[in-house]
Parts: sequence; structure tokens; C-alpha cells
Amino acid sequence: MALAALIMLAAAYGVVTAWGWPEKAALFPLVIGIPLFCLAAVEAAWSLLRPERRQTQAMDFNLSAEGHGTRRAAMAVGWMLGFFAAIVLLGFPLAVPLFVFLYLKLQGRESWTLSLVMTAAVWGIFYGLFDRLLHLPFAAGWLLGFLR
Repeated sequence: MALAALIMLAAAYGVVTAWGWPEKAALFPLVIGIPLFCLAAVEAAWSLLRPERRQTQAMDFNLSAEGHGTRRAAMAVGWMLGFFAAIVLLGFPLAVPLFVFLYLKLQGRESWTLSLVMTAAVWGIFYGLFDRLLHLPFAAGWLLGFLR
């Protein structure tokens, strides 16, 4: 319940703040913030109306058992930091498909076919939505900016 309320507050703040912005600048916060607020409100209502669901037992989770939990957490953090580094160095349009491909091949151990098809689909959606439909310019990454 508390997390849903916190998400509702953050989404409401984003929507209210973006409401007075120019249309193009406000589009992204409004498109994300309004559905996020609604979904968090549904979750909060669900938590309030179904009290038996709130009384769940905690899972027995031991991070130190043979280091599996710690290793998995470190891998997740490593992938996130790698994605952020790729965004900074290469920019969003290159970092997104690169991350998807590398994650599917290295972490997911997926086939070449699936990895390439999913990467192409993600790139197509990303390019089609942000570049062609919304005309949002993304800054070149540091590496690409340096090479130009």
C-alpha cells in the first residue's frame, strides 16, 4: 500500500508539473504519468479492499547461501551500469538495440535468430516511436560526439 501511494504521489507530481509545459515537452511525462497514476491507484484500492492479501508470509531468502543471490544481484547491477555507460558513450538510439542484443546473447544464451529478430523489433519500435512519430532528438553519445 505504501509503495502504491508513493508511486501515485510521484506520478501526480510529474503530471501536474508537466501540465503547463509546451505540448511537445509535456507529451512524455503525461503519457507515462497518467497511466502510472491510474495503475498505482488500482493497486492501492486493491490493497485496501482485500486485507487478506496484505497478510502474506515473507519468503525465506538468504543471500549468503553459496553466494548465488549476491552474484545474481551483482550481475543485474552490472547490466544496468553497462546500459547506462552505453547510453552515455553511444547515445540512446545505439545503446538500446546493443543492450538488447548483448543481454539476449550473453545473459539469456538465446539463439542468433531470436536475438537478431528481437533486437530488430526493439530498434524498429524505438526508432519508429521516438524518431519518426514523436520527432524527439537524442544527443549523440560522448564517443560519437568525439568522432564527429
